[in-house]
Amino acid sequence: MKYDFDSVINRRGTGSVKWDDLDQRFGSEDVLPLWVADMDFKSPQPVIDAIKSAADHGVFGYSKPTHSYYDSVKAWMKRRHGWDIKEEWITLTPGVVPALHVLTRTFTKPGDEVVVQTPAYHPFFHVIENNGRTALLNPLTLSGGRYTMDLDDLERRISPRTSMALLCSPHNPVGRVWSPEELAGFGEVCARHNILIIADEIHHDLVLPGFRHVPFAPVVPDIASGVIVCTAASKTFNLPGLHTSNILIRDARLRERFCSALSLSGIGSANTFGIVATEAAYRHGEDWLEQLLDYLAGNIEFAVSFARERIPGLRVVKPEGTYLVWLDFRETAIPEGRLDTFLRTSAKVGLNIGTMFRCQENGFARMNIGCPRSTLEDGLRRIETAISRL
Repeated sequence: MKYDFDSVINRRGTGSVKWDDLDQRFGSEDVLPLWVADMDFKSPQPVIDAIKSAADHGVFGYSKPTHSYYDSVKAWMKRRHGWDIKEEWITLTPGVVPALHVLTRTFTKPGDEVVVQTPAYHPFFHVIENNGRTALLNPLTLSGGRYTMDLDDLERRISPRTSMALLCSPHNPVGRVWSPEELAGFGEVCARHNILIIADEIHHDLVLPGFRHVPFAPVVPDIASGVIVCTAASKTFNLPGLHTSNILIRDARLRERFCSALSLSGIGSANTFGIVATEAAYRHGEDWLEQLLDYLAGNIEFAVSFARERIPGLRVVKPEGTYLVWLDFRETAIPEGRLDTFLRTSAKVGLNIGTMFRCQENGFARMNIGCPRSTLEDGLRRIETAISRL
């Protein structure tokens, strides 16, 4: 079926964090929210239908994933990413971030260092620092409008206290889809220092035309048993509120330790609707996803052209994956150190400011383009108008 990504769906008054938290988050209800990473699109119709059918059953007791659920995850990983996984590798959690907290407490000690490539998904820092660990920053290098890993810098920074690394693949917020060579190089450095790698691959399906996501574990077969990969259908099919993720752990000993820690953390049975929605998405949502990727690619091209032609000095770091765009305002007329205030109060646009991601330089922000093009155009026009008044 043909899906409509252009219609604007009113999300105000639904308890949406993105749309109903604006006064507290940005100081005004008039701000256009292009920040938190969920999309303003309806999920695939087969997912909606499956949830309705489960609701009609009327009994919402404790649930567990069925073999059919596991088969759908395995088939999806094989079909979309060429990775053969086994049912026993899969552990459900109520989201990737809760899993990262448990993984950090399980496989590191207080005071240990955890590698993060910055600018980085900001909950990584909550995971590390709120659990009494230290973030070891390995800044990415921006050159020619594209970010790359600096593995020489990583090698220099590693110390005897460095025990774990959080890899974001595809990368949030800069939108890189890492090549097999980059992933292998990262794996080699970590392996030399006996560093456990946690690969957050939640955006693995959101890869734009011309690029291909490569799952981390198969790229590093010599250390694959010591790699933990975090996945979910939540970003792909706009299901984050259903709190269902799949953590893939090949090594039985690591998996047993993780499952034991989940139990000790009080994390119990899975979300009934999350199980139903994930299976329906993996079995029947591929057509929707292909149409979504085409639409997102169009949104990105629109943003790049708009910035180039109408907003002097604004550079768009063109993403290879995700629906998040990293914007470089450093050469605009916005005074240094005033970007956050300018966007909130002058442009009335809600973005995530680069300092949130521990970006080493001021002047960057993340924009969510997972929205109808008219909404994206409204946000860019607001920025254009506000800058023209400086």
